[in-house]
Amino acid sequence: MEDAGVGWIAAIIIGGIAGWLAEMFMKSNMGVLMNIVLGIVGAIVANALLGVFGIALGGWVGYLIAGFIGACILIAIGRMFRRSAA
Repeated sequence: MEDAGVGWIAAIIIGGIAGWLAEMFMKSNMGVLMNIVLGIVGAIVANALLGVFGIALGGWVGYLIAGFIGACILIAIGRMFRRSAA
C-alpha cells in the first residue's frame, strides 16, 4: 500500500469502495466490513498478479482498480470453495 502512495485511512476507504463495487458486480451479499477486507486484500492480490505480467498500477485510482479486480477474484474463489464443499 505504501508503494502506491496510499495511506492506511485512504486504503480503508478505497478498499471499502472497491469491495462494494465488486459486491455489486459479482452480485454477492456481504457486509461493509467484508467489503473493506475484500477491497484491501484484493488490491494486494491483484497488484501481485499484475506485477507478474509487468503491469504496475499506482495512486488512488490504481489502488481502486486493483482492489476491484482482486475482490472479484476473491469472491469467485470463495464461491468455488462453497460449491465444492456443499
